[in-house]
Amino acid sequence: MTLYGVGLGPGEADLVTVRGKRVLEECDVVYSPGRLSRSVALEHVSEERIGDLDFPMTKDEEKLRAAWKEAAAEIAPNARDGDVAFVTLGDPNVYSTFGHLRRTIDAFHPDVELEIVPGVSAVTAFATALGVEIEAGAGLSLREAAAGASPTGPDRMILFKVTDAPATHEGLVDAGYEVTYGRRLFMEQGETVVTDDPEEIDERDYYTLAYAEKADLEIERATAAFAREAGADETGESSSEAEATGTEPVADGGDREVEELERAEGCEHGDCGGH
Repeated sequence: MTLYGVGLGPGEADLVTVRGKRVLEECDVVYSPGRLSRSVALEHVSEERIGDLDFPMTKDEEKLRAAWKEAAAEIAPNARDGDVAFVTLGDPNVYSTFGHLRRTIDAFHPDVELEIVPGVSAVTAFATALGVEIEAGAGLSLREAAAGASPTGPDRMILFKVTDAPATHEGLVDAGYEVTYGRRLFMEQGETVVTDDPEEIDERDYYTLAYAEKADLEIERATAAFAREAGADETGESSSEAEATGTEPVADGGDREVEELERAEGCEHGDCGGH
C-alpha cells in the first residue's frame, strides 16, 4: 500500500504523464491541496474519490506545521489500507507542496510507503511556450524573483514567482539582460500571456515566470553552417568557394545575422503569436 506523489504537469489535463494518469485511476483516494490541482485531477478521477485538504494562506510556521501534521494524519491511515495519491501541479520535487507532506510523513508515519511520479515542470515547459532553445552545453540557472527581486549573474536564468514584473524587469535590464515573460503557460485556468513588455503583466500572479538572457551573449550553433550553405546555393557559389574568397553568403553581418535570425525564429522576444 502506497502514498503516491503525482506531478500533474503545468496545468493542462492532457499533459499528465501516462504513468500519472494510471496511478490516479487506480488509487482509492486522490488528495488535492488546492483548486487548480483539483480541477486537473477531476479530468482523470471521479469527484467522489477526491479528498480535499485545507492549508491556511499564512507565513506563520506554527500554523503551517499544524496543517501539515493534520494532513499527514488524514492521509497515513488510508495509505496503509490502500493506495492514495497527493497531486501537485508541475513536478512533486520542484517547488512543490508535496515536499512538506513527504517530510511530515517521514517524521510521524515512517511506515507509510512513498513513491513519486514525476510531472512536466515549468522548468522545461517554459522553453516550448516561449519558443526558446537551450542548446546542449548551455548553462541555465533557476532563481526566484518574488516581490520585484532581480537576481543576476548567470548568462541565462529562469525566474519563478515573478509577482512584480515591472520592478524585476528594471533590475534585469540595468544588469544587461533581455527578458521574456510567460504567465499561466500550458494552464487551462486563466489567460496565457507571453510578452517582453512587463506592463502587460503588472498585476500580481504567482504563475508568472521569466526567461532572462544576457543581451551580449554570443551563440554560435553548429547548424549555423547550414544557413551559410543554403545561402551559397542560392547565389550559385559553393561553400568551398565562399571560404576560398573569404566572402559570406549572408549579407550584412555574416554569422551575426544568422544568429539574429535564429533568435527571432526562436521567439526569444515573445513574438510567437501570443503563445
